[in-house]
Parts: sequence; C-alpha cells; structure tokens
Amino acid sequence: MFAFAGPAYLVSVGYMDPGNWATDLEGGARFGYQLLWVLVLSNLLAILLQTLSARLGIVAQRDLAQACRETYPRSISYALWFLCEIAIAACDLAEVLGAAIALNLLFHLPLLAGVLLTAADTLLLLWFTRLGIRVIEGFVLSLIAMIAGCFAIEILWAGSPMFGDLARGVVPHLSARTLYIAIGILGATVMPHNLYLHSALVQTRRIGKTEPEKRTACRFNLIDSTIALNGALLVNAAILVLAAMVFFRRGIVVTEIQQASQLLSPLLGTTAASFLFAIALLCSGQSSTLTGTMAGQIVMEGFLNIRVQPWLRRLMTRTLAIIPAAFTVYLAGENGTYKLLILSQIILSMQLPFAVIPLIHFTNDKQRMGAFANRAWLKTLAWMAAALILALNIWLVILSTRDWLNDAGSWRGRLELGMIPVLTGVAMLLLWVTFEPVLPRWIRHLGQAPIELPEAVAEDLPSPIYRKILVPLDHTSRDRDAIAHAAAIAKQHGARLYLLHVEEGVTSLVYGPLASTAEVEAGDQYLHRIVRELEHQQVAVEMVVRHARVPKKEIVRYAEELQPDLVVMGAHGHRGLKDIVFGTTINAVRHKIKVPLLVVRGGK
Repeated sequence: MFAFAGPAYLVSVGYMDPGNWATDLEGGARFGYQLLWVLVLSNLLAILLQTLSARLGIVAQRDLAQACRETYPRSISYALWFLCEIAIAACDLAEVLGAAIALNLLFHLPLLAGVLLTAADTLLLLWFTRLGIRVIEGFVLSLIAMIAGCFAIEILWAGSPMFGDLARGVVPHLSARTLYIAIGILGATVMPHNLYLHSALVQTRRIGKTEPEKRTACRFNLIDSTIALNGALLVNAAILVLAAMVFFRRGIVVTEIQQASQLLSPLLGTTAASFLFAIALLCSGQSSTLTGTMAGQIVMEGFLNIRVQPWLRRLMTRTLAIIPAAFTVYLAGENGTYKLLILSQIILSMQLPFAVIPLIHFTNDKQRMGAFANRAWLKTLAWMAAALILALNIWLVILSTRDWLNDAGSWRGRLELGMIPVLTGVAMLLLWVTFEPVLPRWIRHLGQAPIELPEAVAEDLPSPIYRKILVPLDHTSRDRDAIAHAAAIAKQHGARLYLLHVEEGVTSLVYGPLASTAEVEAGDQYLHRIVRELEHQQVAVEMVVRHARVPKKEIVRYAEELQPDLVVMGAHGHRGLKDIVFGTTINAVRHKIKVPLLVVRGGK
C-alpha cells in the first residue's frame, strides 16, 4: 500500500489549489449549501477519470500526452498541446494570485509586489525537485495535512453546520443563476492537466510486466486515488461550508479572498482565524506550484518530444501567469483578482473535454489496453461523465457568448468576427477527437508522429578514421588531460593535432596578433613547449593562436575553417555560480559544431 501510495496525493493538490478556494467561497457565500452536490459529483468524476488515467500509465506505459502524439496527426497533437498549455497557465495564474494574496494577508505585502515575488519560487522549486519523488510526495502530503488542519479548526470555531441544509445541498439542482459558479467548481476540481500528470506519475513505481502485477498496481492505485481525492473533497467542502456558515447566514457577499480572511476574525471572535486561513492559502499555492510544473514538463515532452531545462519550463509557465495577474492587480485592484481567479477555473473547465475524450478512447482500446480495456459498465460511466462535462460547457459557452455580445456595444461586429473562427476551430477539434476511432484509417494515420526508436543502430557500424583533431587549450591543468587523450587517438590513427588557444586579454582584443605582453609571450612559450614534446613523441602537431573577445565563438569559427574529424576539450570542472561568472565554453561549442566532441575531465 505504501509502495504505491503517492502519485494520487500529488494529483489531489490540484483539487484544492487557490482556484478552488475562489469558487468554493463564491458558491458558499452566495448560495449556502446549494452547490455541495457539485463538489460531490466533481469528486466522483475525478475518481473515475484519474483511475482511467492511472490505468493508461500502468498498462500501456504511456502518459496521456504520449498516447495522443502516437495516435493523432501532428496538427491535432499540436492543437491539444496548445490547449493544455492554456490550462496549465490558467492553473498557474490561480497559484500566483493565491500566493500573492496569502503574502498580503500574512505580511501586508502589496498584491502587485506579491505577484512579482512569486517568480522567485522557481529557484525554490528547482532545488526541491533534486531531492527525489518520494521527498516531494512527503512534502506535499504535509502541506495537505496543514491545509486540512487549518480548516478543521476554523469549522470548529464557526460552530455546528445546519445538517438539514447540508443534506439538501447534496441533492442535484441547477439554474442559470448558479451555472457559472457550478462550472467553475467543476473546472477547479477536475483539472485537465492532472489527467496527463497522473498517467506519468504512476510509472515512477516498479509495476512489473505481467498481467497479475499490473492488476495489483491498478488496484492499489484505485485505493490511493480514492483516499487522496476524498481528502481533497473534504477540504473543498470545508471551504464551502465555512463560507456558508459564516457569510451566507449573515447575507455577506464575498467578492475577494482577502475580504473572506478579514471577516473571519471578527465573525469567529479570534484573530487566529485569519492567520490560519492565510497559512492554508499559502500552503495551497506552493503545493500546487510543484505539481503544475511537473505537469507542464510532462505535457511538453509527451506532445512535442521536446525536453527543456526545468528552470526554463518553470519560467515560461510562470511568466504567462504573472503578466495577466500583474496587469489585473495594477488596473483592477483586489476585486479584479477574485474575478480573474474564477475565470481561470472556467478556462480549465473548458479544456476538460479535450483531455477526457481521448483518455476514454485510449482506455477503451483493446489493442492498447488488452485485458485491461474498459468493460461495458465502465465505458457507460465514462461517456456519461464526458457528456455531462461537455453539456455544461456548451451551455456556458452559449450564455457567455450571449452576454459578451450584448455588452459589446459598437464592438459587437468585431467581436463576432473574432469569435466565429475560434469557436469553429475548437468545435472541429472536438469533433475530431470524439469521432477519431470511426474515421477512415488513412485519415487517422495522416501526419502521425509515433513514439519509436531507430532500428538496427549497431548493425554494419562504420569505422571512423581521424585525420585532423582539434584541441582547444586554455592554459590550465585541464590541457594535460585533453592532450593525453588526443595524442593517444592521433598515434592510433596517424592523425595531426591542431592546438588552438584563444587570447582574450584586453591588449589582445585591441592589438590582435600585434599584442606582445608578458602574458602573451609566456603563452607562446607554453604552446611551443607542448609542440616540441609532442613532436618528440612522433605526433604530428600544429599550433594556432587566435585573438577574440569570446573564445567559444572563435573555437567554432576555426572548427568551421579546419573541418576536423574530432574535437577534444578539457572540462573546467566548475558549475553553478562559477558557470555564471566564468562562462561555459563546452556547452556553447557542442551545439554549434557538426563533428564529434570528446569532453575530457581528469582527476584533481
């Protein structure tokens, strides 16, 4: 049980992020317990869909993004990737705003400063991910426990809820007045990127290859998902119930998360209430940041087969979130952040069909899933869930479009022109992923990018022959290691060594080859001594000295002139801050040259 536990807890974090807080507070403060059924239904949908996601990862050994890439044409995969990136940015937007609001509540930091400060959590996140998946899971679980503990205390302070109203709130009923918040709760609970994340995280366990082993993994992941997501349900229900008990009873309409926090203290009779609320909000935002970054990397690698540095991926996502958040705070103030939080959850809900429908198709496929393909009753439940999500979203699109057009005034014509191609494109994409299995085979296979490795890599291997070997030197102890390896290869192949040194001193930059300082002369003597020693060992060698401001560019330029068969470079042995101070030559060179590069790093 403990061996398989973990992935669902990372996924469950997305079900209690700051976006959930906004929709739950709004729903509880405006409608009391009326929308509790939406939370319960969303949780049941989440358990069903996350279980399917886990089964896909366990059985097919593919995450949802990889399955899309190997099934759909490139254009469809790219469109799905783009929509998923929008969903991740919307989720990160909620985390940015939640963290900024929490910092404002705890330390009275201005919201705009808090939004900008959230960019710094990139460094914390990068450091933390180096500790391994188990440490991350433990850390996230501790944050979840803190959130749950804070709300348990708050509800105890608020008194006993009205259990009759609670029971009536679980009975489904919906109206145009509650639709927007209901879909917001749905979007905040069942997040599309979590389906991609879960299908990848389950593969961090040693599952096994046989059917019994996979069946065991599926069973324990179902237990893991049920426990974790029901825990998330309790947290969300606690937020909604707290809002209903404290605000709805008194007829207070909450328009900001800050307002909710500030009202808790006088209404509950203790200043600790606001403090616990802010602590829980900060924990929520930081835990969601971890899983959002992991989902972003999985989506990019799965759809595009592109691996970027984690810090760059994190920076890209966070920048897309910070820009609208900063503009909203600057132009609309605190009230605007609350509306933006709820809008971000609506965007997430709108992306759901494009993740849910492919997931159902893939887990229905007997060729992909074998004995683990969905049975008839599970197919029925899955398609009912997809139909419900799709129907609510279409209803919301119709109502929202009508409202936008009515409020557009003189801009109505331009808005219609802009919306028609967007809605048409989205509808066409939705029709494709829905009916893809029944399309003709030649259409389905058009432009596919299957996940496959090259064949016959080790058959009939060529025998490289080295005639010209370039050895850039930097007048350090690393030169000895590079020359030793280059000379050994040269003796074996009868090759000629080309020793290159780039002078980068101020005098060399100004006077070039005319520079004649003591340092330059000492360097010349150093190189001539190396040449004599190599010639004494019967190694053909030439010495080349260049003068340039940026050595790595000059190395690449000379390599293009010489066209060597091999480049041998000594590694400097430093990293981190020293890389920033002293530069990284090897990385810059290896991406520019078109010949093999041997990197040598000897002992101290």
